[in-house]
Amino acid sequence: MKSSIVARRIGWMALAFVCAGAPANVMAADMKEPKAMPQNLPADFSTMRPIRNPQRMEITVGQGEGDLQGNDDKIIQAAVDYVFRLGGGAVRVLPGTYTMRNSIFLRPGITLRGSGEKTVLKKAPSVSTSLVRDADAFEYCLQVADPKGFTVGCGICVQNKPSAAEHDITEIAFYTVTAIQGDVLYLDRHAEKDYWVETEAKVQTLFSIVCGHNVDDVSVEDIVLDGNRAENAKLDDNYGCAAFGQDCNRWSFRNVIAHDFNGDGFSFQGSNDFRFENCQSLNNTILGFHPGSGSQRPIFKNCVAKGNYEGLYWCWSACDGLAENCTLSDNIRYGTNFGHRDTDNVLRNCVIERNGKSGVNFRIEAGENRQGDRNRLEGCVISDNGGALGDCGVDIQGRTRDITIVNCRFKNSRDGKQKVAIRISPDAERITLEGNTFTDCPVEVLDQRIKPAN
Repeated sequence: MKSSIVARRIGWMALAFVCAGAPANVMAADMKEPKAMPQNLPADFSTMRPIRNPQRMEITVGQGEGDLQGNDDKIIQAAVDYVFRLGGGAVRVLPGTYTMRNSIFLRPGITLRGSGEKTVLKKAPSVSTSLVRDADAFEYCLQVADPKGFTVGCGICVQNKPSAAEHDITEIAFYTVTAIQGDVLYLDRHAEKDYWVETEAKVQTLFSIVCGHNVDDVSVEDIVLDGNRAENAKLDDNYGCAAFGQDCNRWSFRNVIAHDFNGDGFSFQGSNDFRFENCQSLNNTILGFHPGSGSQRPIFKNCVAKGNYEGLYWCWSACDGLAENCTLSDNIRYGTNFGHRDTDNVLRNCVIERNGKSGVNFRIEAGENRQGDRNRLEGCVISDNGGALGDCGVDIQGRTRDITIVNCRFKNSRDGKQKVAIRISPDAERITLEGNTFTDCPVEVLDQRIKPAN
């Protein structure tokens, strides 16, 4: 009993000492953490130290082999959802061509990994039909003129006849068909808006091959995305493409080929920290790579954009990006295109050649302070751009400001169409040119800010 009383008295005395203002160094000595706090050390089963390193699952999908077997989107989606439920991990798709009748909806913490060019996700041919009955925004079905080609589980895109407004976000919506009864398609959720016969609403089996909305921390590796453009209608690139993200963060693409999509190859809207390494976007009908509106810090390394309408298109307010050691070639219009508030981006050591209008375009924007300012080109090779649409290596249009072009090589072959290496508009400001070289360029710098002498 006496020892308990003594212990309590000592405790109260210590508390009083602290409250009375114990020396700071005494408190610090008691509270300070060790200098090095080891975190998640490798598992050591020779000690009794607790093992705190989780091991994520990898599951295989194949045709005739693998943990799950099949040859279409359903089996891959089943694997993705299964691994996601268990905390994330990898889905490895074994060699084969898999028919996509709907998107692969990616989940947080998932790696989708193919077997290189032997793993192909190929979009099925699209079908299209009109409505024969009005569908209001709260309904779960669409009655269509021709249900042929629609299947349970297929992805569809529903759209009223486009209005005059550009890219009305409510114009296009995606659903999955959950049942078909006669000419009625049932949807996985109720319609997002009214679809009426009088507005010429259209239903098409259009969708991204892989996609995510509000999904973070995804990797896609070693796989081919085949858009099968010859058998598919066009999909607006602000809503979907071969690989699409909306309001996502920290996606990584490595050794991914997106080709022949009737739309964009890669597009991400309002998404941050997307990274592409050794990826190719080939022969897509709109854009190769499309860092979309508001996307921050995209990185492209050792990537190729070839044979698209445009190669690397910086949409509205795509900022702080880097394209390094990339090839942007043989696109119908531009190799790369900057505009509305696309600022503080760098192109480094890229090859930009044989694009039909110009290699690098800084486009005209309406209004003050909406240009693509403070962008930098360094160490790039810019050659043989131009044709029926234009004749320029770098075209700085409108009120663009603070563009830096350093140590770039401008070349024009004997039959080349790049007649002007650099063109600067009369309204451009603070354009810095340093250390550039010019080979066989009829006009090296056409600076329209300089008034010709009388």
